[in-house]
Amino acid sequence: MLLLISPDGVEEAHECVKAAEHLDIVDVKKPDEGSLGANFPWVIREIRDAVPADKPVSATVGDVPYKPGTVAQAALGAAVSGATYIKVGLYGCTTPEQAVDVMRGVVRAVKEYRPDAFVVASGYADAHRIGCVNPLALPDIALRSGSDAAMLDTAVKDGTRLFDHVPSEICAEFVRRAHEADLLAALAGSVHVGDLGALTRIGTDIVGVRGAVCAGGDRTTGRIQPHLVAAFRAEMDRHAREHTAAVVTAG
Repeated sequence: MLLLISPDGVEEAHECVKAAEHLDIVDVKKPDEGSLGANFPWVIREIRDAVPADKPVSATVGDVPYKPGTVAQAALGAAVSGATYIKVGLYGCTTPEQAVDVMRGVVRAVKEYRPDAFVVASGYADAHRIGCVNPLALPDIALRSGSDAAMLDTAVKDGTRLFDHVPSEICAEFVRRAHEADLLAALAGSVHVGDLGALTRIGTDIVGVRGAVCAGGDRTTGRIQPHLVAAFRAEMDRHAREHTAAVVTAG
């Protein structure tokens, strides 16, 4: 399971650099513009320059409306600015067809520029609160659009978490559908250390974290702390070892 950490700007990215050995992906977002709020192109560039070359940078394109052309341009901007993982929050898409339409435009725009870029179709565990596409539709949307991964986050940051809206068994079904489509499955949404056992068991490929590695556990007012990143990774590794041992014993 890969660990994706989301700093809110260049200053926090330098804190991620201090913990680079413990994380896999540095994710550029702007939390005050939403769950998957897009940051500025120059911020993406500065963060790309700041983090080690072997650590990929991802960038959120925003909690986007159903405007395929607008979103495709934004996604290309993120790729040009140095992101190799492009995440699109399908906030304004109310049907799978709309979501596929948006993501196809993103995939074409991004991969014509950089074929090795990694496009992530992102939905929301609390979709019922904002009226967007059902979480379990995301793997099929990603497959039909040519995306590389399906992701779930939470849209409303009010203290509720991923598993509050999508129980672990439904998350397991999400992961299973993604893997059947040969996609990676990413899960986020106020994930904390206590969720790692379930996330490991269901085969999550990427876990996205911010609040859990910020001072006070606060994604908005807290700042990323390198020692919290290290501790989170240590727990990830422990659960991975225990899960592997359990599988071997059962087998």
